[in-house]
Amino acid sequence: MQTLGFPRNLGDPVVSTCKRTGVGNPEINPWPLLGVPASTEERTSGHIGGIQRMKETKSKEMGGRGSECLIVPKNQGNSLQEDPEEGRGHRDIEPLKGKMDGTSSPTSVSTKLQRIAELSRKGPEMVWTTLAHHIDLDWLKVAYHQTRKDGAVGIDGQTAKEYAESLEGNLQSLLDRFKSGTYKAPPVRRTYIPKGDGTKTRPIGIPTFEDKVLQRAVVMALEAVYEQDFLGCSYGFRPGRSAYQATEALRSEMWRVRGGFVLEADIRTFFDSLDHTCLREILDKRVRDGVIRRAIDKWLRAGALEEGKVERSGMGTPQGGVISPMLSNIFLHEVLDKWFAQVVKPRLRGYAALVRYADDWVAVFSDEGDAKRVMTVLPNRFGRFGLKLHPEKTRLLPFNPPDWHGDKADETPGKGLGSFDFLGFTFYWARMRKDGKWMIKLKTSRDRLTRSLKRITQWCKRHRHGPIEEQHRMLVLKLRGHYQYFGVIGNGKALNQFYHEVRRIWRKWLNRRSTSKPFLWDKFVLLLKRYPLPYPRVAHPSFES
Repeated sequence: MQTLGFPRNLGDPVVSTCKRTGVGNPEINPWPLLGVPASTEERTSGHIGGIQRMKETKSKEMGGRGSECLIVPKNQGNSLQEDPEEGRGHRDIEPLKGKMDGTSSPTSVSTKLQRIAELSRKGPEMVWTTLAHHIDLDWLKVAYHQTRKDGAVGIDGQTAKEYAESLEGNLQSLLDRFKSGTYKAPPVRRTYIPKGDGTKTRPIGIPTFEDKVLQRAVVMALEAVYEQDFLGCSYGFRPGRSAYQATEALRSEMWRVRGGFVLEADIRTFFDSLDHTCLREILDKRVRDGVIRRAIDKWLRAGALEEGKVERSGMGTPQGGVISPMLSNIFLHEVLDKWFAQVVKPRLRGYAALVRYADDWVAVFSDEGDAKRVMTVLPNRFGRFGLKLHPEKTRLLPFNPPDWHGDKADETPGKGLGSFDFLGFTFYWARMRKDGKWMIKLKTSRDRLTRSLKRITQWCKRHRHGPIEEQHRMLVLKLRGHYQYFGVIGNGKALNQFYHEVRRIWRKWLNRRSTSKPFLWDKFVLLLKRYPLPYPRVAHPSFES
């Protein structure tokens, strides 16, 4: 029996079916992308970028229905008139009349988002050329309330409190500049945070507060469109999804194939090497609104301010911006998610699954041959989009348990036992206490535990002379945050280690407040009775096998 291997063009990029102009290729018909018929009698002349108004089909010719075409505004700011899916048998939807005078309410913003989402879901091939007209003053107010107020400031040093002193005027000015195209995206302020075990750093870019508000407003619009397209394997920076759900989904997929073969890949400096040209082509398939696309281009070209110099590059999007996670999801949805689901999986002999959180992803295979073939074509696939895989961090790992017969298990190192890290957790095989059967467990990865303790040490050192009440309050928050993320069944040992290390670190730096009065352990125990630190707890339900 002949088995089908991967075709030679498996790693080819997904080519946009319509160029920016929408014309120029006689074999490509741009009109179905807009939800309208291809008949020349039903479309008027004019530029496609503004989406021309179509002639309505007579009711008697449509069997009592209304127009078969998408009737959209000639100019930005007008309302949608008809359902683009009407010609495919869907019921009529009342048009949403977005106002620009600020008389709408937050409720109408939610209605607009639902309308955009519904049209996007019904028209997966539809291209949005007018989307920014939904963004009005109330839309910006909602975006303002969703923006973090305690984040670091940008290059202008303006805080959220200062911006709120004249909130109405600031938002109106921001809206006018955004719509007229006179908004200038300021450079982000570059800073560095620890990476991995803390020995390396990762650059992040901090936008100004006003920039964060506008980015949040654009993300709201893009999210309503692309959430209808994103696949279930994507979990990062999406509403209603979390890193914990990604880890549980991965564990479920591995349990389904009894471990199988794990393809662990790492994209080298993804946010710094994201190709702007490829991103624009991908965006062209769904969103061509000139106002929104112009703003995105400005953010991509804004650059980063470091040591008084602005550095600009034709590649990458700065981590730390509100828009960056959205753009990365759009990019990897086309490059990885759709390719894996539509091209790779139908050509495999066995079962396969993909779990992705932002630029971190893992693939699970039941067949080793399938895993090896996918690993072979991955560099070519990512290379076509300007991305590279880290050769040392990309590996194929057999993750089968030693033996599935309980007491007869061969626990010799290298014979089935394996482990890997994903989203701060180490996945490994261990026995259940009750019946001794093998199961997949999670524990805090060594790098993440080390990095967390280093941060606690730095904080206690920096604030050792502060009031005890304030130190206690902050440490309680840090401990609860750690338990909330890593509090899973089977991770008790790592949680207890973190708890005791935090106590030791706190006493160490309290002891260094003064050289003449040592802070001994018996005194520290009395202090803990008055200011107790929370004990480890399980924040997430157990995994059902």
